[in-house]
Amino acid sequence: MHPDETDDGGRIHFSSAGRSLIEEDQIELTSVGVDIGSSTSHLLVSTIMLERMDTRYVVTGRKVQFESEILLTPYADGNTIDAEALAAFIEAQYAAAGLSSEDIDTGALILTGVAARRTNARAIGEIFAAQAGKFVAVSAGDALETLMAAHGSGAVALSERLGTVLNIDVGGGTTKIALCRDGDIISRTALDAGARLIVTDADGRITRLEPFGARYLSDVDAEIGLGDVLPADIRNKIAKQMAAAIISAARGEEVSDFMRLAPLAEAPTSGQIVFSGGVSEFLDWSGGNTDDLGPELALALASLVKEHAFQVSPARQGIRATVVGASQYTVQVSGSTIYLDPDDTLPLRNLAVIAPTVVLGDEIDAQEVAAAIKDALARLDLQDGETPVAVAVPWTGSASYARLRALGNGLVTGLTTILEKGHPLVIVSEGDIGGLIGMQCRSEENCPGAIVSIDGIALSEFDFIDIGEVLRSTGATPVVVKSLLFPTEH
Repeated sequence: MHPDETDDGGRIHFSSAGRSLIEEDQIELTSVGVDIGSSTSHLLVSTIMLERMDTRYVVTGRKVQFESEILLTPYADGNTIDAEALAAFIEAQYAAAGLSSEDIDTGALILTGVAARRTNARAIGEIFAAQAGKFVAVSAGDALETLMAAHGSGAVALSERLGTVLNIDVGGGTTKIALCRDGDIISRTALDAGARLIVTDADGRITRLEPFGARYLSDVDAEIGLGDVLPADIRNKIAKQMAAAIISAARGEEVSDFMRLAPLAEAPTSGQIVFSGGVSEFLDWSGGNTDDLGPELALALASLVKEHAFQVSPARQGIRATVVGASQYTVQVSGSTIYLDPDDTLPLRNLAVIAPTVVLGDEIDAQEVAAAIKDALARLDLQDGETPVAVAVPWTGSASYARLRALGNGLVTGLTTILEKGHPLVIVSEGDIGGLIGMQCRSEENCPGAIVSIDGIALSEFDFIDIGEVLRSTGATPVVVKSLLFPTEH
């Protein structure tokens, strides 16, 4: 098979079960990461290097080729994003990078905050409609954005070497905090604190005042509103108030009325911090005033960090921590171990992968499996069941009836919200149980809808998959895995 045999949907066609999927041992892809948020929008272009390993490609390198300007997200009115202005910005940045949309092999479109609202997401999606099959599209809520920022800033990778690292991502409207240890995120939280909760014009008058911006004004006893001048001393007071709230949350405390997620389950009182998000760009700021509280908030945070004996490590990416590109590789699946019911369920595209943290020992606890699945859904803000998912099952050991039954029960129970919305049960296992677990879920677990169960594929969190139709000539089904990429320590 050759690279030019792919269609716009990214599905890979091949004709022989014994053939390599792609003839080249090494390939390069041009990847674009686009981050559109409530406050700012920007993109980053990377070259992704992949090498063939058996019948799949693994990422061996990533080089940033272009970083766009930072655009204050344009609004037509109220909370409606101006899609035309945004499209013009994207087109201009492509031109500045020396690219056209046809040059893009793959990418990630990340929508956060107001951008993720249904009407805005639809309008933004139309900008990239021609590349729909190439792009991973993610609407990130607080929990997912916290995870992505911690990975994108390099904090997770850094924790592999240093043990415990806090990532504090301070944006325009919210702050996301993740406690990383030994390469994993063990706790996370978020609160309403950010540089653009209050925005001023060149004369220092307030032109935009978010509800939580008004709350911070009230907390410092400033009787100021839209159209009023925001004096320098009040700017500093608000910044110190926000910084104190952020550090309190980072220490595991609950900041009354400002928390967007539950407090950190565990929090260090000192240690290593990586700052990311827009405000991190002001930590070494030597310029003048801006139209928001970015410089003041960065200064207040730097002061408190020293006071609490935290050490600051530089981020791999600051404001661009969530703009990460996507890699793409293929895996061939044997038709003999696939379970598909009904036959016309495929193809499926852009399924988010959840990777429950569970060890499947000799005796499998169905309740433990269900709880791990629910936690994995919550990590990626998918617990409402509106989006179909694929479950990565870390299967090893014997395929005994008792183990399969417990696993099947745990899968169906944990995915109840997904299945009740009419989405298919999609199971992807690295172990050779695709057909067996599919039949188990159909025959004994009262799964209400379609079932797709495939194996021989290793997946992880932040992967997205496309599953093509079964090829009659081979009985196999092609799968494309698109993975969000983050910095590694090495």
